[in-house]
Amino acid sequence: MSAENLLDAAVAGQIKTRIDRLTPESERHWGRMSVAQMLTHCCTSMQWAVGEVVPERLPFAARLMGRLVKPLALRDGEPMRRNSPTAKSLIVETEPNFVDEQQRLLTLIDSFVAGGASGCTRKPHSFFGEMTPQEWAKLMHKHLDHHLRQFGV
Repeated sequence: MSAENLLDAAVAGQIKTRIDRLTPESERHWGRMSVAQMLTHCCTSMQWAVGEVVPERLPFAARLMGRLVKPLALRDGEPMRRNSPTAKSLIVETEPNFVDEQQRLLTLIDSFVAGGASGCTRKPHSFFGEMTPQEWAKLMHKHLDHHLRQFGV
């Protein structure tokens, strides 16, 4: 895997093609989320990236750890690991409508790409802290790829 990021329209198109291959019956290979819950989870993380949703502020120790881990998490060629920790605000307890959430995620990706670097939030990530637009774009790609692999697409 190269330094792929979601601000690259071709990369975003590949991610969207994979999202289109999901169905309500798509089965997870790890974790606990249903496919619809995963879509909502990914929508909220995309909303973090553009500042539509501001993540909760974690305790100082967690933020310090996040700053140390960020270079490893964003390293080229390294996908996110299975069963990575999830921020509490990204946990989806309800069972959302699959079709609605699939379309919402596709729209959020289009908005992210259209907004470009200037559309990325200046607010810090709850765990990783301050993020450049390129870091947000790389993280969003890695996060979406992680969950698409979770559901076999």
